[in-house]
Amino acid sequence: MIDFSNIPNNPGCYLFKDKKDKVIYVGKAKNLKKRVKSYFSKTGFDPKTEVMLSHVDSVDFIATDNEVEALILESNLIKKNSPKYNINLKDSKRFAYIQLTDDDFPRILYARRPQGKGKFYGPFVSAAARDDIIWILKKTFQIRTCKRMPKKACLRYHIDLCLAPCIGNVNKKEYQDVIKKVKMVLKGKTGELVKDLTSEMKKAARQEKFERALELRNQLSAIKWLSEKQNMQRLKRYNEDILNYEVKDEKVYLILFNVYKGILENKQEFEFDYNDHFFEEFIVQYYSENQVPKELILPQKIEEPLVSFLRKKREGAVGVSVPQKGDKKRLLDLVQKNVELTFFGDTEKLEDLQKRLKLQDMPVVIECFDVSHLSGTSTVASMVQFRNAKPDKSNYRRFKIRTVEGIDDFAAIGEVVKRRYKRLKKEEQNMPDLVIIDGGLGQLNSAIKEIEELGLRIPVISIAKKLEEIYVPGISFPISLSKKSKAQKLIQEIRDEAHRFALSYSKVLRKKEMIS
Repeated sequence: MIDFSNIPNNPGCYLFKDKKDKVIYVGKAKNLKKRVKSYFSKTGFDPKTEVMLSHVDSVDFIATDNEVEALILESNLIKKNSPKYNINLKDSKRFAYIQLTDDDFPRILYARRPQGKGKFYGPFVSAAARDDIIWILKKTFQIRTCKRMPKKACLRYHIDLCLAPCIGNVNKKEYQDVIKKVKMVLKGKTGELVKDLTSEMKKAARQEKFERALELRNQLSAIKWLSEKQNMQRLKRYNEDILNYEVKDEKVYLILFNVYKGILENKQEFEFDYNDHFFEEFIVQYYSENQVPKELILPQKIEEPLVSFLRKKREGAVGVSVPQKGDKKRLLDLVQKNVELTFFGDTEKLEDLQKRLKLQDMPVVIECFDVSHLSGTSTVASMVQFRNAKPDKSNYRRFKIRTVEGIDDFAAIGEVVKRRYKRLKKEEQNMPDLVIIDGGLGQLNSAIKEIEELGLRIPVISIAKKLEEIYVPGISFPISLSKKSKAQKLIQEIRDEAHRFALSYSKVLRKKEMIS
C-alpha cells in the first residue's frame, strides 16, 4: 500500500519503484501529492500506464522550488535511471558533435554526445556542415585516422592524406602544432588562422621553401572555403523547429523538422510508447540534448513552466506557436503528412498480408530468418525485423551456428529460432506478429517444432527461393499468392533483406578465417 502522508504539496519529481527498488518511471508535478494520488484514485488509464501501476511498490520524491526546476530535474533523473516506462529517444541517429581525442597524436571523430575523453565541439544542427568540417580538416592537416598506429605507413600517407606519426615522420610537438590549427578552426577562429598561415607562407617563400609555401597555400584555400561556407550558414540562422505526431495502438509516431530561415535542413523521426504526458516528456528530453530554436511550431499548447525551461536552455527568448491557419499551419500540416507517409505508408501491404494469410492480428512486427554457408563452412544465420513494413535495423541479429556440423539447413534454422524466442520469453519481451523462414516445407516444420516446444503461439510461414512459393503450417503444398500482390512483394522484400544480411556476415567470418 502506498503511503501518501509523507508526500508534500510542493512542486518536484516523483519516482515510481518496483519490488527490487528499481526506478521504473519518473514524472514531474506542480503538486506532488495530488499528482501521485491521482494515479491510485482514478481509473481508465491507457494500457501501458495500467501495467506500470501494477508494478509500483513504492514512491520516492524530490521537491523543488518551482516547476522549471522540476522539469530540469526530471530530465536528469530520466538520463540517470533510464526508467522502463518513460519514453526512450535513444534511437535517434544523430551525431551532432566533433570529438578531438586526447591521444599523443589526436584523431578527429564523430560523436553523438559530448561524453568520454577528449575535446568536443558542437552541437552541429546541420549534419552536412559537420561533415564538411571533418572532411576539410582531415584532408588539409593530414590528421591520422587509424585507431591503433601501425608499425608501417599506410596508403593515406603515400597519397598525402596523413602525416604518418606511426613511422616517426612527425614528432609529437610538430603534430600538436598542427592540432592547434585544427582547434582554431573548430572554435571558429578562422580569421586568426588565415592571418597566421599567410604570414608563414610568405616567410617560406622568402626562404625559397617552395614546397612548404605550396602546402600552406593549399591549407589557406581550404580554410577560406570552409569559412565562407560557415558564414553563409550563419546568415541563414536557426529559425524554427516544427513538430507533429500521430498516436496509434499505444504508440506515438512523431516527426521533427529543423528549418533554417525557411529552408528545411533536417528531418528526424521518433517512435515510442504512449503515455499521458508523452509530448511534454519528449520536449524536455529532446531539448535537454539539442539546441533550442527561436521558435517552435507545435500541434498543441504547452504549459508556461515548459516554455520557461526552453528559454533557460536557450538563454534567450523562445516563441511557441500553435497555428490555426496561414503559412505556419501549412508547415504543421506538411509534417503531419510526412508522419502518415513515413510511418503508415505501408499499411496497405500489411493489410493485404493479413488478409491473404488469414492472420488474426495485423503483422506489424515481422521477423525473418535465413541461413548462409559456403560448402558447409562459415555457417551463420541472420534475423531481420520489419516494423510497419520497414526495416528496423536496431533489432537485426546475427547467429553463429553452435550445434550443427556440416550442411543441415533444417537443424540450423531450428537452432536459431529456438535461441531467439527462448531469450525473448525469458526476458518477457513481446513476440513478433509473424515469422518468415527462408526455405521450404522442411525449414518451416523445423521452426514450428521449436516454437511449439517453447509453448509459444506465433504465426510462421516460409518462402522457397526457386518459385517464390509460400508454405504455411498444416498444408504440404504451397499456397498461391499473386506475384503482383502487395503481400507477396513484402514477403520477398523481407526475405531478400534477411538473405543479404546473412551473406554479409558469412563473408566477414570467411575473411577472418582466411587471415588467421
